[in-house]
Amino acid sequence: MHDEMTTRSAGRPRSAEKNDAILRSALDLLARQGYVRMTLDQVAAAAGVSKSTIHLRWKTKADLLTAALAAARTAAAPPPSGDVRTDLVAVLRDFADTVVRVNGMALIGTCLAEEDHTPELLALLRARTVLPRRALLREVLERAREEGIIRRDADLEAAVSALLGPFYADYLAGRGGHPQWAERAVDLTLAALRPETRAG
Repeated sequence: MHDEMTTRSAGRPRSAEKNDAILRSALDLLARQGYVRMTLDQVAAAAGVSKSTIHLRWKTKADLLTAALAAARTAAAPPPSGDVRTDLVAVLRDFADTVVRVNGMALIGTCLAEEDHTPELLALLRARTVLPRRALLREVLERAREEGIIRRDADLEAAVSALLGPFYADYLAGRGGHPQWAERAVDLTLAALRPETRAG
């Protein structure tokens, strides 16, 4: 505690190693135990830090967990290739990999179930993971529109939902895990948004 206070008073950033250990431990416990059963005491023990160390960085379990999800998403985000189809597929695959790695569907269910009692959990999840992921897809679609790959009047928010929707729908229908789901979602969406060609 004294060392942390000394570090902060000297104006140096808090230990990046401790941050990483806490975030990794939070994701591991989330995947193994789920949001409701995991505790900050467990995270502290797994990361080898005190509970007060966690509270210095994140105010609540929801704050910590969504920060960990955001960090995982940022670290794994694929660099753009410049090809619209390739980039859309890469973003979708990374999204699916992250959801599977952190037992994300169970977390989403918890967020929805807890919305009345813990509204900040869903709000933080939306702000830190859902909206940034949608923004990545929208950026690629905006480039596609500029390159004439999709129509100028295309509804990009609807297109983003069309790209992400098959993952959730297939999971609920028991059809999840198809290796080519991202490619199919991208091809269907791009085909629906392709500029109309006039004969003659």
